[in-house]
Amino acid sequence: MNRFDRITAILIQLQSKRVVKAQDLADRFDISLRTVYRDIRTLEEAGVPLYGEAGVGYSLVEGYRLPPVMFSREEAIAFLTAEKLMEKFTDDSLQNHFSSAMYKVKAVLRGTEKDLVENLENQIMVTQRKTNTSPSGNILDTLLKAISDKKVIKLEYKAFGNEESLERKIEPIGVFHEYENWYTIGYCHLRDSYRQFRLDRVVSIELTDELQQERTSLKEFNEMRERAKASLTLQKVIIKVDKAMALYIQEHKHYYGFVSEKVNDDYIEMTFLTQSPQQGFVRWLAMFGDQAELVEPLSLKTDMKKLLERISEKMNL
Repeated sequence: MNRFDRITAILIQLQSKRVVKAQDLADRFDISLRTVYRDIRTLEEAGVPLYGEAGVGYSLVEGYRLPPVMFSREEAIAFLTAEKLMEKFTDDSLQNHFSSAMYKVKAVLRGTEKDLVENLENQIMVTQRKTNTSPSGNILDTLLKAISDKKVIKLEYKAFGNEESLERKIEPIGVFHEYENWYTIGYCHLRDSYRQFRLDRVVSIELTDELQQERTSLKEFNEMRERAKASLTLQKVIIKVDKAMALYIQEHKHYYGFVSEKVNDDYIEMTFLTQSPQQGFVRWLAMFGDQAELVEPLSLKTDMKKLLERISEKMNL
């Protein structure tokens, strides 16, 4: 990126946040802090109303805005791709908001970029597995509003394995997408602790006027959870898997504590660290056990044998 493009990008970034740190600019553009300071001075000399505070960052004077920026060909394609993802992985309300935003983006595209987006519209497709269910209605949108405004939400939630739904009051601190589903972490008034909720199990949701108490952030919560996981006693498991079969378990091996693998002539030796191999890991291994060998621990072979005996009994084999 040349200096002119970089300074323009810095100005756009300054408009995107109330305060921008010099180190964030240095990291994004892979430049030194000295270069950041020089670029900021260039903007000031050009008449851009900037003010900065040591240890805090730089801000634009309230009300200063550039005219609509022109998007590049690559940015236009990125927006279109994001729109296709939003259509499949968010709720109806967020999809409508994003579609509205896309009309505004398309309005400032140059003629050639408009033609490009229109031609690519039917050439990009995002599909989902049938087991995947995105949040319905306005669940995700309501959660994001609650997080932004620090409000309590009331929801009717059907937990896994329960036929009846329960009313919960929670203080959501964040949302995330994992294992093909959306989740929220929040402080649950019913359980008096933080809980994780899967959004496709939410029956109904309501934003209340009740303010949240001071809670931890999602980032801090995840750091605490990772430290808790690190303190758990994990058991080492090593298996040998035929190369032909190894291709089919690449997607799921990480769910069971995959650590590393060694590729040999006819097989791949995989190492796992798992909390309770006698439960989920053994059942997973049984799915492709005819093309795998359990190396260690040997005690797990006994668990596998018992599982296979129960299966044989159930199947009347």
